[in-house]
Amino acid sequence: MKLKLAVVMRKEFIDNPWQSYRWTLDEVVFDIGQFAHQQVDLEIAGRSAVCMRKDDKAERWLYKGFELQLHPDEAEGYYLNSTATKPAWFVMWRLEDHPDGAEPIAVPHFLSVSYYEAGRLLDGGETVENIPLDSETAAWLSDFVQENYKPEPKKRARPVSFKGAHRPKDDGVR
Repeated sequence: MKLKLAVVMRKEFIDNPWQSYRWTLDEVVFDIGQFAHQQVDLEIAGRSAVCMRKDDKAERWLYKGFELQLHPDEAEGYYLNSTATKPAWFVMWRLEDHPDGAEPIAVPHFLSVSYYEAGRLLDGGETVENIPLDSETAAWLSDFVQENYKPEPKKRARPVSFKGAHRPKDDGVR
């Protein structure tokens, strides 16, 4: 089963001498066609952006067209998320140049519910933010984990006394 999703990014204007705004992940929502009538304000980095709100305090930008399908080979990453205190959506986004030459705009590129996928992206230097999963998606993720995650059997560690002594090689000189 695939989930169709949309991501909302928020641009908050802040009182700071070095930076006048900051971008944050606002929410991940199910896209069941309710955004079909929205007029696209901007095409950027292969994504359609809809400005949902713009005032002197903040801007909210909606990005449609995300799909999430779970894969059995990523089950351990899903397990780590589903058993966390607060299971989360992980969204990788980048600041992209505005086509009109205005200030850069945050564009989400990837969405996941796997700790491992998020970790790999962070290791690669990407910006990844998270927000809590809704209860319905958390239950769906948990069901997938129960069906597909099989922990690796733990190997018994050999006691140190059975591993043998670590002695320097005898070079024959006494």
